[in-house]
Amino acid sequence: MDARSVTRYICEEFDHVVAVENEGDTFFTYDPSGRPPEGTWQPFATVVTSDRHDRVSKLDRDGAFRLNVGLRKATYTSLFGAPPRRRDDDWVLDTGFDYATEDRLMPHPHYGSQYWVCIVNPSEAGLEEVKPLLAEAHAFAARKAKGR
Repeated sequence: MDARSVTRYICEEFDHVVAVENEGDTFFTYDPSGRPPEGTWQPFATVVTSDRHDRVSKLDRDGAFRLNVGLRKATYTSLFGAPPRRRDDDWVLDTGFDYATEDRLMPHPHYGSQYWVCIVNPSEAGLEEVKPLLAEAHAFAARKAKGR
């Protein structure tokens, strides 16, 4: 799998997805208008392709990327228990995971405390594991958008 394949999957699989690219990273939001949102907005998933935001995932390797998905609290805690709170000096959450491990679903290094998960360089099987989580995140984003 590569970042483009994952991006294509998200854009083709789910309705009303707007993909906003910035500096090689892609942010996915739900918007029935099909236009990028104005002002402040929250993506339901992202694909990050460099270590610009953190160094612990080691994404500056050739072709490396991290798929991040925002979950509901209940889903997150069913997977990983209570969200982590302790951080190191670089503001990375202490979860016991090696954030550079490939093809393993784990809490997000910075946003795990807000129920985000990630997977570095997912394989086909890894993406299959994440697909239901993406569907849930998309559905939750759609519900929130309808409430606005």
